[in-house]
Amino acid sequence: MSRRARQRHSGPYEAAVVPSIGNVAAPAIPSELSAEVADASQAIARFDAEKGAALGTYSSLLLRSESAASSQIENLTASARNIALAEIGRTDKQNASLIVANTRAMNAALALADELTSEAIVATHAVLLTETQPDIVGAWRQVQVWVGGQAYGPHQAMFVPPHHEFVGPAMEDLIVFLHRNDMPVLTHAAISHAHFETIHPFPDGNGRTGRTLVHALLRAKGLTQKVTVPISGGLLANVDRYFDALTAYREGDVSPIVQMFVDAAFHAINNATILIDELEEVRRGWEETVTARSDSAVWSTMEVLLARPIVDSALLSEKLGVATKNALRAIDRLESAGVVREMSGKGRNRLWEASAVLAALDGFAARAGRRQQPA
Repeated sequence: MSRRARQRHSGPYEAAVVPSIGNVAAPAIPSELSAEVADASQAIARFDAEKGAALGTYSSLLLRSESAASSQIENLTASARNIALAEIGRTDKQNASLIVANTRAMNAALALADELTSEAIVATHAVLLTETQPDIVGAWRQVQVWVGGQAYGPHQAMFVPPHHEFVGPAMEDLIVFLHRNDMPVLTHAAISHAHFETIHPFPDGNGRTGRTLVHALLRAKGLTQKVTVPISGGLLANVDRYFDALTAYREGDVSPIVQMFVDAAFHAINNATILIDELEEVRRGWEETVTARSDSAVWSTMEVLLARPIVDSALLSEKLGVATKNALRAIDRLESAGVVREMSGKGRNRLWEASAVLAALDGFAARAGRRQQPA
């Protein structure tokens, strides 16, 4: 580094001192915002109840869409095709592989929702980054980190989280807060997420891990039971406002992050509903095009394709529980009907894609990334 840069990044710096929230009084929320929290919570519960029973196949797509949106907030983008290829280990696109790892982390967080412990959070982070950064998983960070500025040091950063010696106690305090039951669940999730991001307990992957924590808390508190509402897709609609809300929280104002989660919930439900409607239309089109016996593997293959829009013979055989030749027979019929197309050149290790499903997923991502106009 230059002498000027060395001078700029030498000497003391200020890091955040995170207040204890485990046992303090629940934050006061303006009455109008409290009413919006109640409306958004009802919308989430209704979506979970009405769509959850019928979603079945689509639940995994919503989880994947949430993972992709959460990753996009961190500038990790990939097409639905590349994500689907990464799921079966058939791509070298790093972003797609990271998004698939994020999906696994969200599944892990949901599986551990009843625990909400330090160990569960560390385990979720490990699922996210073990493959790419194994040296930073398994414990809280032991180094100073910062947000923004330059890689040389924290002196010009936008935000400097607490020194690493304070991370363990701060996280234990957050765990106490997570187990409280004296505030609306959506408010609880918004504050928990903002506090987690303020502590920044890991060297990397804090944003994605913190957003998985949101879904674990929503599940643990019973606001969702069957599906993952893609709230990150709502946050993605205005990332600048999301980061501004985190800054406001660190300055002592909880209302902006709660408002952000309210707006994100409505945006997410609307976007997810459009996605489900489009996928249902795809399903109906397939059913009108394909003719087969009611017990044919063709119908089961279509269900697989709605959840996994790119398949190879090994995946199909596994999902259908049939011999490879029978799986190939079913996919060949769907190819003839135009439901799928072969995308790998008719050689060995063939791949087939359901283009209509991929288009619907890309449409969801495009809507999630579209900036909303101020209300």
